[in-house]
Amino acid sequence: MLRLTKRLTAASLLLLSAIATPATAQVFWLPSDYAGRAATTFDADLGVPLPGATAAEQKAAIAWSMRSGLNVAALQCGFAPTLRTLENYNGMLRNHEAELAGAFKTLSGYFKRVSKTPQIGQKALDTYGTRTYSGYSAVAAQLDFCQTAGRVGTIGLFTPRGAFATFATERLRELRNGLVNKGEQQFRRPVPLQVSLPSFAAKCWKKGKYICN
Repeated sequence: MLRLTKRLTAASLLLLSAIATPATAQVFWLPSDYAGRAATTFDADLGVPLPGATAAEQKAAIAWSMRSGLNVAALQCGFAPTLRTLENYNGMLRNHEAELAGAFKTLSGYFKRVSKTPQIGQKALDTYGTRTYSGYSAVAAQLDFCQTAGRVGTIGLFTPRGAFATFATERLRELRNGLVNKGEQQFRRPVPLQVSLPSFAAKCWKKGKYICN
């Protein structure tokens, strides 16, 4: 009985240590610090510009850009499941459904307001959505972006309802900074690769075998 108890205790400790292991260690990647200043206005570096947008419309654009970026991460970062970008995104949608719907309604109103006809406004809204998603393409910085999105997405998941816009304001620039490839930070200097090639002189080869030392 005592032996069984010891085994169960050891197994419990192993389980707890596995749960406590951070995602960074699990994927063997130390990312850069991408923290940035708060996005109080929808500046040009945050996504597709909205000329003449009101403060409320800029706030909606910030929230929607955050949603779009985390959506892209949910689709692109499946190679690192410990980052939970998909689970965080789905949970965030459920938790902040009402606020995100309001942000989309505000954005729709902006394009209707600045367009000559409702049809032109709808087309502009569709183009805006496509360009916003495309702006999160992270082919050249996938590891950096996914690590950043994993961290930001976790914060978004646990943000209280009604505070998503505040969260987006505080974290959108951090998410977008993650699109810049800065590489692994633990070992900053690349390890030189040395390759020794055999001599290709005729005297070093006999019947297809290398004979020079």
